[in-house]
Amino acid sequence: MAAPYYHSTAVIDEGACVGNDTRVWHFSHVCAGAKIGEGCSFGQNTMVANGVIIGNNVKVQNNVAIYTGTEIEDDVFLGPSCVLTNVSNPRSQIVRRGLYERTLIRRGATIGANATIVCGVTLGRYAFVAAGAVVAKDFSDYTLVVGVPGRDEGWMSRHGHRLHFDRLGRATCPESGYEYILQEDQVRCLTLSEEEALPDDLTVGERSYDEFKK
Repeated sequence: MAAPYYHSTAVIDEGACVGNDTRVWHFSHVCAGAKIGEGCSFGQNTMVANGVIIGNNVKVQNNVAIYTGTEIEDDVFLGPSCVLTNVSNPRSQIVRRGLYERTLIRRGATIGANATIVCGVTLGRYAFVAAGAVVAKDFSDYTLVVGVPGRDEGWMSRHGHRLHFDRLGRATCPESGYEYILQEDQVRCLTLSEEEALPDDLTVGERSYDEFKK
């Protein structure tokens, strides 16, 4: 593995921990005390605050600030200009350092462009938050979250496709062929455990999203 790469305009504070093969691009700032895993990418004008914990293979697009109190597991995608908060009731006159609320974004989740994650919530594994949605409560694994306020609009597969369950509670992802089951309003994959890595042949897309809808 290669050492982490920092663009010449990036600021990496002493005491920040950044894993191998991670890239930090233009005008970005990683604060002291931040812990970032391996193989991550931080786009232009991103910020990672003190105490933030980020796993491996996390993709953070341009203009995203990740504040103290946030934990992000492996394989998470944060879309351009999405917003993460850490105090529910901020006031300029009231100091609430030390009262930051915990937000947990679990493995494989996607946060769409311009979405807002209000602090104190947990997003389940492979949850999919649509662009512009506002998340103010917990959502379980594979949930598709849309709207303001964010609401459950169905389920998305690990490859990011809508899952349509039959009367037996079974659905198949059109891209991977993986089978999923819906039981008691919870979804899990029958083909591959949520904690297992994808095989190499399923990590590169070859057809667009629209092609799978035809």
